[in-house]
Amino acid sequence: MKKLILESDIIKLFRQGIKVLPVAPNDIVTPLALDKIKSLGITIVRREESEAIEADSTSGAPKVKLNKAAIGSDHTGFRIKGVLSKVLTDKSYGVIDVGTHDEASCDYPDFALGVALQVIEKKVDFGIIVDATGIPSAITANKIPGIRAATCYNEFSARSAREHNDANVLVVGAKALGEETIKSILEVFMTTSFSGGRHQKRLDKITAVEEKFMKPELKA
Repeated sequence: MKKLILESDIIKLFRQGIKVLPVAPNDIVTPLALDKIKSLGITIVRREESEAIEADSTSGAPKVKLNKAAIGSDHTGFRIKGVLSKVLTDKSYGVIDVGTHDEASCDYPDFALGVALQVIEKKVDFGIIVDATGIPSAITANKIPGIRAATCYNEFSARSAREHNDANVLVVGAKALGEETIKSILEVFMTTSFSGGRHQKRLDKITAVEEKFMKPELKA
C-alpha cells in the first residue's frame, strides 16, 4: 500500500531517537519531509535494498521487520481467518497459522495463546485473532506480559491502537463486523506505526502496572 511520508512524520521519528527511515518502493516522501530528513541527519533505507527496520517501543533499539504475522481463530472466526490470511500473503507477508483448522467447535483461549506466544517470542511482527466478538480472545492474549491486544471495530480504532497504544495483536469479531470492514481494519493496522512521544510515556505506565502485578518468577 502506498504511504505518504510527511515532514511531521520525520519530526516524530527524530523525537523518538530514530535515525533510520525504512521506505518502501511505492512510498512517497514529500519535499518538506526530504528537507527535514537531510537537516536532521536521518538515513533513508530502501526496503528493496535491505530489510526494513522499525523502532522497538520498549527498548528504543532497532529491530528487524520480519514481514510475518501470526493468525489464529476459534470455529466462529475460521472463515474470516482464511480471508485475512490471503490479505497477508497478497501483501507478501509470511503467515503462521496456529489454528483452528476447521469449523468444529473449539475453545478460543487455545488459539489466542498460540498467537500471543508467536508475538512475544518475536517470531512475527504482529498477531491477528478472530473470534465471534473480538472480546474474549483479547482478554486472553492480554494476560501475557508484553502483549497489547486491541479489539478493533473500525479503521479509526485500528489506527489509534497502533499509533497511540503500539498494539501488537489485532483482534476482530467475525460475527460483529462484515468481511470488508474487517479487511479494511487489517489494512490500517498493518500500515500504521507507533507515534511515540507522549504516547510512549503512557505506554511506560502500562508496562509499570504490568510489572507490578507480575509473578516474581516471571520478572527478569
